[in-house]
Amino acid sequence: MSLFRTLLALHIMGIISWMAGILYLYRLFVYHALETERVVKDRFQVMEWKLYRYITLPAMVVATGLGLLMIHMSPGLIVEHWMHAKLGLAAILIIVTLRAGRFVRSFREGRETHSHRFFRVMNEIPTLLMILIVLLVILRPSLT
Repeated sequence: MSLFRTLLALHIMGIISWMAGILYLYRLFVYHALETERVVKDRFQVMEWKLYRYITLPAMVVATGLGLLMIHMSPGLIVEHWMHAKLGLAAILIIVTLRAGRFVRSFREGRETHSHRFFRVMNEIPTLLMILIVLLVILRPSLT
């Protein structure tokens, strides 16, 4: 088994964990924004913090780091236009993930004011990004 294929497998596992975490996190925000009982809000805060800190953020770091390492190992990838698009979409996904960290903090501090509808929309963004990234990687369109 080659090192590159091993890294690719680990990269894919990181992406799966990252996507599971970010999709569930935004869904928790929907329920949290709807909640009125203090004890339930407190439970959501713990769940959100642990999901973000121990699963979503580390998975993002692993997926990103391994992806960059594979690009370094295969410099021909960086000249591909589909890769430029993929990296741009991945950058947006990183921003969406880091923004989720801010939402975690604002919920913990009791100052989050966005509605459940806002979080329902935000929950769709990572899904759309994932679909586009997978299509780019599998189809590798020329984009020229």
